[in-house]
Amino acid sequence: MQRAAAGVLRAARGLLYERHGEPPAVVQLKDLEVAKLGDSDVHVKMLAAPINPADINMIQGTYAILSPLPAVGGNEGVGEVLEVGSRVAALKPGDWVIPATSGLGTWRTQGVFPEQMLLKVPSDIPVLCAATLSVNPCTAYRMLADFETLAPGDSVIQNAANSGVGQAVIQIAKASGIKTINVVRDRPDLPKLVERLTALGADHVVTEEMLRKPEMKDIFKSIPKPRLALNCVGGKSTTEMLRHLQPKGTMVTYGGMAKQPVMVPVSAFIFRDVRLRGFWMTQWRKEHEQDQQSVTSMMDALCQLIRRGHLTAPACTQVPLQDYREALEAAMKPFTSSKHILLL
Repeated sequence: MQRAAAGVLRAARGLLYERHGEPPAVVQLKDLEVAKLGDSDVHVKMLAAPINPADINMIQGTYAILSPLPAVGGNEGVGEVLEVGSRVAALKPGDWVIPATSGLGTWRTQGVFPEQMLLKVPSDIPVLCAATLSVNPCTAYRMLADFETLAPGDSVIQNAANSGVGQAVIQIAKASGIKTINVVRDRPDLPKLVERLTALGADHVVTEEMLRKPEMKDIFKSIPKPRLALNCVGGKSTTEMLRHLQPKGTMVTYGGMAKQPVMVPVSAFIFRDVRLRGFWMTQWRKEHEQDQQSVTSMMDALCQLIRRGHLTAPACTQVPLQDYREALEAAMKPFTSSKHILLL
C-alpha cells in the first residue's frame, strides 16, 4: 500500500549537464521525468539545495567521484516526502529528508529515490540549516571529534575560516568550549568579515600574512597552542599554519583551494613529530554505512546545536531556480563569503 500526500506532483524540472565543463556553459534547466515509485522508493519534493565547491568540481569533471552522464547537479539539500513505497517503514509523507550519500542530484524540483539514499531530519529546524547540514557541519563535527581528544580550553587553528566548514567549526568548537584561531585571506572588506566570524564565536581572526608576524605570540599568552590544525587551502598558508601547531599535534587536510601541495619542513616531523592526516566526508559515510548509530548520534548532536541557536546556516544568498546561471557564476568567484542556495 503506497502512502501519499494530497495532490502529489508529477512534473519536474532540474539542472542537468550532459558533458563536463564550466558549469555556466554546460548546465541547463530542463524538464525531467519522475521515475515510477517502487516498493522501497520515496517521492521527494525538493525545498532548497546549495551550490558547493564539490558540485562545481563534479560538473568540471575534476572531482574524485563523478556521476554518470547525463546527470542532475547537486549533492546536498533538503526535501519533503510526498509519497512512499509499500516497503518504506522509516519515512512518511510530510517528513523532511536530506541525502545520505553523494551524487543524489539535488538541483531538481522533485525526484524518486531509494529509501537508503535518504536521511530523515527534524522539520522544526530552519530550512536553510537543513539544506546545508549534510556536508559542511558534518565535516566540521567529524574533524573536531575524530583526530585529537579536545577538552574545553584547548585550541584549534584553521584556514579558509569563512568557508561553510570554517563557519561550522567556529560554532561547534565554541559550543564545546574550544578556542579557535581563524585564518582568512586579506581582502577589501576584511573588518566586516572579522566582525561576522567574531559574532559566530571566533576567538581570533588573522590573515595569512599575520601568521608570519611576531604578534602571533601574543595570541598564545591567553590560549594554548593548538593540537589540531584544519587545512582547506594548501601551499604557503598551510606551511605557516603548521608552525603554530603543538608538538605531536595533527593537521587534517580536507580541501586544496590554492591548488598547491602541502609543504612541510623536515624539522616539523623530526623535532615536533607532527601528524598529517586527510579527511573526506564521502569516504567517512562509505565506511560507516553499516554503523547507523554513528550517523544518528552525529545528526542528533548537530540538530540539537541548531535548535539551541548554537549552529546557524552559513551566510546564504537565496536564488530562484531559473536564475541558476548567475548563481553558478557567483559561486565560482574568489572571496565568496556567501553560499548560494537554489530555492526549488
